Amino acid sequence: MDSLLPPIPAKRYFTIGEVGELCGVKPHVLRYWEQEFTQLRPVKRRGNRRYYQHHEVLMIRRIRDLLYDQGFTISGARNRLQELVQSDRAGRAEGVSQLDGDDSEILAPEMMGDEHVQPLVLPAGWRDASGGGHSLHQELVEIRDMLTL
Repeated sequence: MDSLLPPIPAKRYFTIGEVGELCGVKPHVLRYWEQEFTQLRPVKRRGNRRYYQHHEVLMIRRIRDLLYDQGFTISGARNRLQELVQSDRAGRAEGVSQLDGDDSEILAPEMMGDEHVQPLVLPAGWRDASGGGHSLHQELVEIRDMLTL
């Protein structure tokens, strides 16, 4: 799926047109998906313009994959996203997250149980010497937490 789509630039916000190009989906489809997938909530600013964040672009790519590549229906894709959330919550309770180290699985903050914390996504090349990226990830989370106080 991702090999055919362009890489996501390092930006904080993306317009609906940019997201459409990054995900291979037309803007009217993105607006429809907002109605069908409650996890998709782009920021709306002046003139009701939508601005998507990195984690939402990743979620749209996941939804696109489920619908177009794997053949899920809208309700099936909605259920599959919910399963991913539940399995990740269970994994985090055990200290293991399915979402660690795989950008394609990052979900929206409201799906993670804390609406005020943005997900921290490490680019694929950012790994520590052991290859896990955990210590760097933990350090970045601590820095983010200090900045939000």
